[in-house]
Amino acid sequence: MGSTVSQTVDRAMRLLQELGEGERTLDELAEVVGVHKSTVLRLLRPMEDARIVQRDADHRYRLGPQLFALAGAALEQRGIRAVAAPQLRALNHDTGQTVHLAAYEGGDVVYIDKYDSHQPVRMYSRIGLRAPLHCAAVSKVLLADLPEAERRRVARRITYTPFTPNTLTTPEALLAELRTVADQGWAQDRAEHEAFINCVAAPIRDITGRVVAAVSLSVPDLVLPYERLLNLLPRLRQAADAVSADCGLAPS
Repeated sequence: MGSTVSQTVDRAMRLLQELGEGERTLDELAEVVGVHKSTVLRLLRPMEDARIVQRDADHRYRLGPQLFALAGAALEQRGIRAVAAPQLRALNHDTGQTVHLAAYEGGDVVYIDKYDSHQPVRMYSRIGLRAPLHCAAVSKVLLADLPEAERRRVARRITYTPFTPNTLTTPEALLAELRTVADQGWAQDRAEHEAFINCVAAPIRDITGRVVAAVSLSVPDLVLPYERLLNLLPRLRQAADAVSADCGLAPS
């Protein structure tokens, strides 16, 4: 009895993994599992009833909405901070620079994790601190993913404090920057918040492709000039992509 149940579960898991690669016909699924179509159909029917898989009019199967809901619940239970931690620790170790993780919560961008630089120069930022919406690289990444109407609403309500000569000071300037960020897939803060700090940030996406957090590298000028900070951008994006994959996002 136990071995039969184990075999059934194993086959069901193989079906889900195959559907994770894309739509499949019953014949294709039977070939993958190595059993008759009637056996595959018996496995699929309860999953279809539970909306874990769906079948379209052409009798092709795909992953269903209930599976996405379960994936979202699993991620929520772990929390993005826990999911991201291994990759952020590795990013901090490999670069030696300050790593921030931030999320958009209740209209504010909040730092939810931080790994300090290995250098003697430390940043004043801390977990729980709000990041300015108009000049922090993490804020730009998070705002760039908002629907256009919401972006405009947020841009209009910001108080554009000019922290440095490089700070964006109008809604129009911020919205133009957010369009650039959305197009290129990363953001910069080139001495916009603090005159001697440069920062680059990249998005972390969940299974639906929505940006749920932003990860950044922040470096003082005296440690690394902006041009050399850009050399670390591929490593930053690699870390962000790896966290996104752990959140369920399929490779592009």
